[in-house]
Order: sequence, then structure tokens, then C-alpha cells
Amino acid sequence: MRTKEHPQDLRNAGKNRFPAILEENKMASKRNSNLNNIKMQAANEVGVPLKDNGYNGDLTSRQAGSVGGQMVKKMIESYQNTAK
Repeated sequence: MRTKEHPQDLRNAGKNRFPAILEENKMASKRNSNLNNIKMQAANEVGVPLKDNGYNGDLTSRQAGSVGGQMVKKMIESYQNTAK
């Protein structure tokens, strides 16, 4: 049989999770930043002019695909280097 939780207990439960949520957000932000750095570096390597503001709708599919392919190559290389 379930016991009824006191409203005060529910408020404290949310406060206990707050630092964990902040830490998750920091880690997600760092991952996004790292991926953006890889993307910009890959674009420079294949000669695709990416914009910093995030909108690159004027790229052709070939240009966007070449950036994505170069990103995958770099991530695989990075993994292989750290796995050794």
C-alpha cells in the first residue's frame, strides 16, 4: 500500500534534483560547443563557407554533406586516438 506523500516532501524532492539538472545542462552546452568547433574546422578544411549565426540555408546539399562527412572522419579519428 502506498503512503501519501506530504506536500513538503514533494517540494524538497525538486530542490534535490536542481543541482543535477544544472550539471546536465552544463555538460550538454559543452558538447554542443565542441561539436560546433568540429563543424567549423571541418567546413574550413573542405572549403565550405559556414556562417557563425547558425543559418546556412544557402548551402548546397553537396556542401552540407561534405561538412558532415568531414565531421564524421574527425570524430572517428579522435575516438581511435583515444582508444589506443
